[in-house]
Amino acid sequence: MKADKKRKDSRLIPILREGVAVIQMIFFKNLKPLFKRKYPKLDTKSHAMLAGAVTNEIFGASNSEKRFQDFHQAHHGIIEQELLDIPSRFPELAPYLSDALRIQTICDNQEGSDSTHILKQADTFGILLADREIPLPSQFMETVRTLGALHKLIIPPVEIDTIEEQDLIQ
Repeated sequence: MKADKKRKDSRLIPILREGVAVIQMIFFKNLKPLFKRKYPKLDTKSHAMLAGAVTNEIFGASNSEKRFQDFHQAHHGIIEQELLDIPSRFPELAPYLSDALRIQTICDNQEGSDSTHILKQADTFGILLADREIPLPSQFMETVRTLGALHKLIIPPVEIDTIEEQDLIQ
């Protein structure tokens, strides 16, 4: 039975992580045109790098490649300010960012990693909706599919086993 549960867990976590990645892409897609208007002196590549840096900062990721590290260091103040502006600039994305961050934390926890500091950081920036309930994996993936279709991202349908879902949230 334990081997069967592990096999199911190993299937669910990657699916949920793909959902988190879709939310990240949607957020990134919303940032790029904003930065193009807001920072016209930056080139197109820098707009994308800035959008990537802000997105990565929210989700606790970083690109270790030197050019990205150098960009982050050179634009640290702008990145910090943009993080502070997210709640007022993108209130419609707050529920999805909150859900994705919580699902990411659950996935990390299932894999033996503690990423609650990412939730605390998001809360500090006013991004995390503290009173929002954590979605069930099936609800999260349904939202991801709907948003993905709305933003013209291709997402293959994924059915989540309700027993598998209960095992994850217990």
